[in-house]
Amino acid sequence: MSTSIVVAVIVLALAGMAIGWRARQRRQSHVPRPLAVPAEIGAVLASADVFYVATTVAGQPLERIAVGGLGFRARATVTVAERGIVLGIAGEPEAFFPAESLRGVERATWTIDRVVETGGLILIAWTLGTTEVDSYLRVAEQADPTPIIEAVERLLDRSQTHGSEAS
Repeated sequence: MSTSIVVAVIVLALAGMAIGWRARQRRQSHVPRPLAVPAEIGAVLASADVFYVATTVAGQPLERIAVGGLGFRARATVTVAERGIVLGIAGEPEAFFPAESLRGVERATWTIDRVVETGGLILIAWTLGTTEVDSYLRVAEQADPTPIIEAVERLLDRSQTHGSEAS
């Protein structure tokens, strides 16, 4: 009898999680999938193996984006190139963040269900369609995140310079 109750509670919990995830995806149906990687991304500025933690609505580190392959934590690679950032999440098509969509980069300590040492995460702020989002990455064990952060900062400097020239 008690085993049946435990199994029923587990089944109900799993069903509730699935229903909640589908509801989140419906609420975010206006958020497009990330762009496919273009044929030419320019010279590679930096690359690293990372742990993809999450993409959240900007300024809301508990509001996970659940569409376009961005919903689950996984091993990944990040490549910062002259035209943007390529994020290769295991089991998902590669995503491209164009340089002009980037809004900022900084170190972070926590998001959703992940807390690390101070500054242990890289937060890349960018715009997906019309939605401002923050993507969180953790560089693989014992690796220095500085080259990735500096490469993204160079992209930001370039896009701000080009943006002011166009004005």
